[in-house]
Amino acid sequence: MLKENQKPGLPLHRRGNEGEASSLINEDLAPIPPEKRKWGTWNYVALWIGMSLCIPTYMLASGLINGGMNWWQAILTIFLANTIVLIPMVLNGRAGTKYGIPFPVFARASFGTKGANIPALLRAIVACGWFGIQTWIGGAAIYALLRIWDPSLEKIDTVSLLPQALPMICFLGFWLLNMFVVYLGVGSIKKLLLFKAVFLPAAAIALLVWAITAVNGLGPILEQPSKFSDSSSFFKYFFPALTGMVGFWATLSLNIPDFTRYAKDQRSQIRGQAIGLPPSMTLFAFIGVVVTSATMIVYGETIWNPIDLAGRFNHPVAVSLAMISIVLSTLATNIAANIVSPANDFSHLAPKKINFRIGGYITGVLGILIFPWKLIALPNDYIFTWLGGYSALLGPIGGILIADYFIIRKQTLNISDLYTHNGEYYYNKGFNITAIIALLAGILPNVPGFLLQIKVISVNAVPAWISNLYHYAWFVGFFLSGFIYWSLMQKFKVQSYELKVSPEIHNS
Repeated sequence: MLKENQKPGLPLHRRGNEGEASSLINEDLAPIPPEKRKWGTWNYVALWIGMSLCIPTYMLASGLINGGMNWWQAILTIFLANTIVLIPMVLNGRAGTKYGIPFPVFARASFGTKGANIPALLRAIVACGWFGIQTWIGGAAIYALLRIWDPSLEKIDTVSLLPQALPMICFLGFWLLNMFVVYLGVGSIKKLLLFKAVFLPAAAIALLVWAITAVNGLGPILEQPSKFSDSSSFFKYFFPALTGMVGFWATLSLNIPDFTRYAKDQRSQIRGQAIGLPPSMTLFAFIGVVVTSATMIVYGETIWNPIDLAGRFNHPVAVSLAMISIVLSTLATNIAANIVSPANDFSHLAPKKINFRIGGYITGVLGILIFPWKLIALPNDYIFTWLGGYSALLGPIGGILIADYFIIRKQTLNISDLYTHNGEYYYNKGFNITAIIALLAGILPNVPGFLLQIKVISVNAVPAWISNLYHYAWFVGFFLSGFIYWSLMQKFKVQSYELKVSPEIHNS
């Protein structure tokens, strides 16, 4: 059995021929050897602070305020959601730290050497959506910059299927900038991440100072009442909102091995994530809550999009600098959070044909086709349709991965067989039918509620208790799929092979 301090090797001893083994590995998918795993606690703290400080995080909190919550209800919802999602984040991260493997390879243990493409693609498609959203935000900031100097330009039309020509050109221009960074390679983003680490927090603090100054202190902001008349109406909004907040990081809760594979030890990734994720999300969300609440007092309406808010200010130079900061920081976030992981997922489809660069290009194209401007046009669409919808897909995958690794396999994997088609994880022609059944079983209960949310079916088409399951989509899928997978897998005996380490694996 592979020990944590062993060097994993390329599985040559069980493969039929070299071509068969090479179809499952390339430099990006190979295990990271222990001597190259150097990330400590503060690396993960910095990672989460960097990923949390972004415009979509701000829009989470402001979306809740726009939906009717007061400041402490919104903050509590976000803190609770991030504490909940931290649990699968840390659990799934353990396999990455122990074996140095990325998410698509980890998924082979439960879904099969070929079946792992199913969760990898589902996660990749969601990442493409996030890439599109961030790219749209960057393009919208460029357009807002133009409007500052030419007020005659119209507001962006997100009601129609396509925006006007000029906003679309700004979006595509920012998209091309992202693709150029992909072409240069992920190493080129380091300076932008440093820029973001300095200027985006500064911009956020500047907004906070503006909000407090504009309304003469925090008092008027914190006194803004909830719009819910009773506890029943509050909880009717709270649980779908909580599911959406959990869904925000449901993507990373799956592919966190892509990052924890670089950890020095388990303690580093656990402490780093616990310190970095809930506090940073809650702090930045608090800024979003305060600023959005202030807009209601100052302008008589809740302005949930910070780009729209910045456009209201009367200082062209200051606003221009803010927009440039948003553009550059969004570029850094997009490459780090929304390109690296889907590029690995697409690479898993054909390791010898798709590398990071090609995977990044695929992500970019799909990011346009997903029509990101529609996903964030309204707070309810953003929280309940986008975040809630994909949490119904990713929750079941998380339940299956955790049930397999912790309950079925007792945190023990045969690394050799993860990289060969004729070993323990080949199952039935490369697919574990049990995992696929469990995945579908976790998704299906949430389908009626999703169809109702996007207004494809009427309210009376299905019983209310069935459509209401969608309000708890991530939780329903996570626990249902995990339980069904565990139950069905009891029929199969999980084998444990002795790993014979081959020195030929080390591609890195």
